[in-house]
Amino acid sequence: MSLVEIARYQDVYEADLAAAFLSSHDIEVSVTERFQTTVDPLMQRALGIRLMGRADQMEQARDLLARAGAGEFATDEGDDLDRADPASRTASRGLALVVAATAGGFAGTSLPRRLSGLQWVGLALIAAILLLSGVAWLWASVNGAMG
Repeated sequence: MSLVEIARYQDVYEADLAAAFLSSHDIEVSVTERFQTTVDPLMQRALGIRLMGRADQMEQARDLLARAGAGEFATDEGDDLDRADPASRTASRGLALVVAATAGGFAGTSLPRRLSGLQWVGLALIAAILLLSGVAWLWASVNGAMG
């Protein structure tokens, strides 16, 4: 049985969704390059993620993917999530800005690395704020107990 490339994706999750979709339509496919691209995410863009399937099912699989991309299988159900209220949306944006300012960017999406100077300054500011808050709380509790 000869395998042929049915589609190529830039993201392993998109490839997995396409594979599950085709599998639900009784088309056997496999997602290749999964190990290389999950170990080193930069390889997803370099290699691409190939969806491989049997040669005799290639046309049917490509047709199904094209129809799904055009929205033929979409439903009018809408989103399951409620819209966030403005206060929580503002709090989320504020938290994102604090993380970006103190950590020098969103380091959670990067590979582990040493902290930059800006990140050390952010950590020092956070530590100073926590220390001063603790001192102020202690001062208030001692003065409140004596007075």
